[in-house]
Amino acid sequence: MVRPLRLVLIADTFPPLRTSGAVQLRDLSRELVRQGHDLTVMLPAADLEEEWQLEQLDGVRVLRLKAPRTKDIDYIRRTIGEFLMPFFMRHYLKRSPLANVKWDGVVWYAPSIFHAPLVSSLKKASRCKGYLIIRDIFPEWAVDMGLMGRGLPYRFFDTVARYQYSVADIIGVQTPGNCSHFETWQQHPAKKLEVLQNWLDKPANSPSSIRIAETSLSGRKIFVYAGNMGIAQGMDILLDLAERLTARSDVGFLFVGRGSDAQRLRNISQARKLTNVLFFDEIHPDEIPDLYAQCHIGIVALDPRHKSHNIPGKFLTYMQSGLPVLANVNAGNDLVGMIRREQVGLACESNQLNEIESLAEDLLRRIESDVAMPRRCRALFEREFSAEQAARQIVSALTI
Repeated sequence: MVRPLRLVLIADTFPPLRTSGAVQLRDLSRELVRQGHDLTVMLPAADLEEEWQLEQLDGVRVLRLKAPRTKDIDYIRRTIGEFLMPFFMRHYLKRSPLANVKWDGVVWYAPSIFHAPLVSSLKKASRCKGYLIIRDIFPEWAVDMGLMGRGLPYRFFDTVARYQYSVADIIGVQTPGNCSHFETWQQHPAKKLEVLQNWLDKPANSPSSIRIAETSLSGRKIFVYAGNMGIAQGMDILLDLAERLTARSDVGFLFVGRGSDAQRLRNISQARKLTNVLFFDEIHPDEIPDLYAQCHIGIVALDPRHKSHNIPGKFLTYMQSGLPVLANVNAGNDLVGMIRREQVGLACESNQLNEIESLAEDLLRRIESDVAMPRRCRALFEREFSAEQAARQIVSALTI
């Protein structure tokens, strides 16, 4: 049995934020406490008037440290803010009640790629190991998407990312396909690379504020997308799909969330007069299970220009709720093999409208004939994506 550890978890997202990362870290924190560990979550907070704020949330100690703003601002200001963030956090940590705490392990979450200076100082002071949880490989994915070349900005971000890797003793990536990016790093004998699947805690039972039966989609089979709507998702093809299926009065599309593309997608839907599409602002994560109980198929979307592998958090929420998935993702993504192997939906790798339309029609037939599909979805979630398993894996790596 593993002895209880005093752990610190460093991130830049946590409740009350509603991002998938915030929900993931909330669930991991709760589970670490349930397993008997003493956990402190350390976060930057741009809106603090004081230097630090210490609170308790579900048995977790949460220390918010004053730092520059990094959310909802332009890229240049965000980059400067994120670069300065760990130094501000380290400065104000020294003035907080936790200044002299010795940790048994430091865990941190990327994105952001900028936490390494703070992590390094905590590790050295406590002489402990550090576990880096990587959920996307930046700046590589930005190059894949055409958002960045391999010029000076790329070299800057790549240097920051590589420094972050150098500070880590263990790196947990989310799919086997991402391991190749760290081949050189893991040649160091003291370093360990492993696959740490995404995770979610047990679902909450809060009623959803969205009642489909009270909307124009009442009585239809609902394709639902809940989450970020940004450049990385490449969601235009989903509206093309909805337009192709307008003749089917039994099918509807529900989009719930926020993001840089959300308003643009709403405008496109309105311009095309898509009567089978509804948009809603993001809802509290605890409302998601009740929303999905009103739906039939979950949508996963990733821009086809991605080259890295990604299993989005929304895929986990669909599996947890027993929702088969229709996925439109980059070719070769590990997620495709999982969906096909586990028979929990259908996946398109070509980003071709005709193919995704054919798959959507096929999946609508399958959910009628294959009554075991929701059970397979839930079984996959329990086997691969529980918060309990993720917490035990992290602790085990830190104590070996």
